[in-house]
Amino acid sequence: MSEADIAAAVLWIGVSAYAVLGGADFGAGLWDLVAGGAERGARARDLMDRAITPVWEANHTWLIFNLVVLWTAFPEAFGAIMTTLFVPLMLAALGIVLRGSGFAFRHVARRLEHRRLLGATFAFSSLLTPFFMGTAAGAIAAGEVEAGGGGEQFGSWTGTTPLLVGALFVAGSAFIAAVFLVRDARRAGDEVLAGYFRRRALASGALTGALAAAGLVVLHSDARFVYDGLTSEALPLVVLSGVCGLATLVLLIRDTPRFTRPLAVGAFVAVIWGWGAAQYPYLLPTSLKIDQAAAASETLVALLIVFVAAVLLVVPSLALLFSLHQRALLGEGSERDEP
Repeated sequence: MSEADIAAAVLWIGVSAYAVLGGADFGAGLWDLVAGGAERGARARDLMDRAITPVWEANHTWLIFNLVVLWTAFPEAFGAIMTTLFVPLMLAALGIVLRGSGFAFRHVARRLEHRRLLGATFAFSSLLTPFFMGTAAGAIAAGEVEAGGGGEQFGSWTGTTPLLVGALFVAGSAFIAAVFLVRDARRAGDEVLAGYFRRRALASGALTGALAAAGLVVLHSDARFVYDGLTSEALPLVVLSGVCGLATLVLLIRDTPRFTRPLAVGAFVAVIWGWGAAQYPYLLPTSLKIDQAAAASETLVALLIVFVAAVLLVVPSLALLFSLHQRALLGEGSERDEP
């Protein structure tokens, strides 16, 4: 394995982490959007607030990590992606800013109409942000991003494959968030909310599976190179994703959600790595290979050293944060638990 391949694997690790953690974050906002009025949705929104308040900013660490790795290790690909997909990426970035502002300020706004407006901003941004991120990913997979930035700025991300992948990102985020919230509700001793989110996990999981199956059909005509990879070298990962997804749904139906979280994460991660394996050795199918896009060897070595240092420093910190959060030992969570 070359230095460029290792750097690409590091990038895919970051993409996987952000897809899972950021996806669960966005998905909670999606369920906030459809929770109902202020009174009817109060209990569900309170649980979602408890779940994401301590960690929602930490999740974006992986987005920054991915941008830095892509820019440093593969500058030509970075330039092509940012040039061609400027519109959906800027809309996603705007969504992140509006979402964070809405989430933070709705808790301190005094007037009800202001809280509703800020809550709506948070919820709608939670829908739009993963959708536009998905259209960008779909455009890359469909080969719409060409080396040198020669792709169309609007047509590249508005085709069938990008729009379908955008919808898949939204549905997948809703699914993994609902699965996580089932366990959070059980931990809080609220069986009613556990059932509420279990039903939503089943519905969004079925929708995610249907969109993934439709995606294979669409890829057959729109992105044949990636389709061929998914049905050959990457097929074991595709099968693994499907098995994990189905197992999650079966456990939810049987109301035994103990292993649903790792299985849902496995479904997410397997499909992401299946995508990477399907388009290998290309970073931008089929115009730019990984070794062609890679920076100088000295840069890659320095990046990998920094990555190892980050793993040793940042990952334990994030693990501690999530552990304290799950055990309700963080200060804010303790205060919110008080009557």
